[in-house]
Amino acid sequence: MHVCYGRTMNASTPRRTFDAEQIQRVNQSVTMAEELVSNFFKMSANQWLRPKYDVSTLADLTPAEIVDGPFAQIIRYEGQRKGSPLGSDAYDYYKICLQDHAILAALDSSAELALLPFCLYVVVHELVHIVRFSKFLQNFNATASEKLAEEHRVHLITHQILSNVRLTGLDAVIEYYRSWRTPLENLSSP
Repeated sequence: MHVCYGRTMNASTPRRTFDAEQIQRVNQSVTMAEELVSNFFKMSANQWLRPKYDVSTLADLTPAEIVDGPFAQIIRYEGQRKGSPLGSDAYDYYKICLQDHAILAALDSSAELALLPFCLYVVVHELVHIVRFSKFLQNFNATASEKLAEEHRVHLITHQILSNVRLTGLDAVIEYYRSWRTPLENLSSP
């Protein structure tokens, strides 16, 4: 079972994927994001391993995991412990599906944006969602208005997590997402 946000793209639409050097930057952003989010939520290594998740780029996504528009999406799958027929052993498994084509298009459209800080913001944002789902602070199957309010909250938390991080280019990314930190009635996507 999976639930996702976004609109699936036509399978014949050509999409740009990250090259080997860009994948290294994405991996670096994931490592940094995991540390920042676990520190922010004061989660031990054991607690951090409990919310099961993975981060994948376009090359590793199925057609159903590819969307048009967002830079990433979270899909929730139901996992089952190996060899256990009991429903009580089921757990939520989250997959962060990075949309290379959308991220690269954003970078192409703005000279101020760089891949490492941009992906850091995106991955921190998605990990905050996963922590909030895992701690039952937000329902994954929320209504559209609840999802919008949650996006606003998560952007505020993401900004809080990244506000003291010193990384070249991060200020431009934080500015890019500024509209998400305004009151909800004035909210518009970047």
